[in-house]
Amino acid sequence: MIFRFWHGWTSPDNADAYEQLVDQKVVPSIIERGIPGLRHVDILRRRSQEHGDEVEFVTVMTFDDWAAVEAFAGPGGTTSFVPEAARALLSSFDADSQHYELVGSHEARAPR
Repeated sequence: MIFRFWHGWTSPDNADAYEQLVDQKVVPSIIERGIPGLRHVDILRRRSQEHGDEVEFVTVMTFDDWAAVEAFAGPGGTTSFVPEAARALLSSFDADSQHYELVGSHEARAPR
């Protein structure tokens, strides 16, 4: 399994609009493409201390394998997908995404 991480930053004034755009339009448009091997898309948000007063968003996409990543992002698979409407709300973003292969997974269980 491959995890694809992407980061983008926006001003506090644009953060809610960006979140709504990604959650209601961008991610649904990706899912509607029916990409074989795309398992999941998560959207994370936090106040970024490393970027002044900006708000950081992280998108985490889960794919079955590298072929699925390339089906989404094209040959090489690292180029970021940032629609123009999203670019208009972001102050900066990763030009390339980072990819990690899952090598272990452990489920936590509540003590009995």
